[in-house]
Amino acid sequence: MNSSPERRPPSGEVALRGPTVTGVQQAYLQQASGVLVEEAGVIDRLLEDDSDGSRHQRFVVRLADDHTVLVAHNIDLAPRVPLEPGDDVRFFGEFEWNPRGGVVHWTHKDPQRRRPGGWIEHAGQRYE
Repeated sequence: MNSSPERRPPSGEVALRGPTVTGVQQAYLQQASGVLVEEAGVIDRLLEDDSDGSRHQRFVVRLADDHTVLVAHNIDLAPRVPLEPGDDVRFFGEFEWNPRGGVVHWTHKDPQRRRPGGWIEHAGQRYE
């Protein structure tokens, strides 16, 4: 029987089977990519959809620490989220570092079930 204490994740992280869930600011400061993040913030601005390849709804979220992050939500795999600037939003997806604040994608279910499904919550509804 193993009597060693259970390993607990560092503050701000949640232990999962697979990638670690962390905050956007922490992932950005570590220049991390491919990590799962869960955050909440306010819609700072809406951008035009990206229609190069799979269509993505794009918007910028301002977090409580004033960091901004681009969210690219695949609207070929998940419903469009009816957002307006100033709306509250919560999201879970995969963070990719870039010098402009990073981007969160995979905010939808994985159709091949190889990774945890992402989501966006807005006005009491979950879009995945």
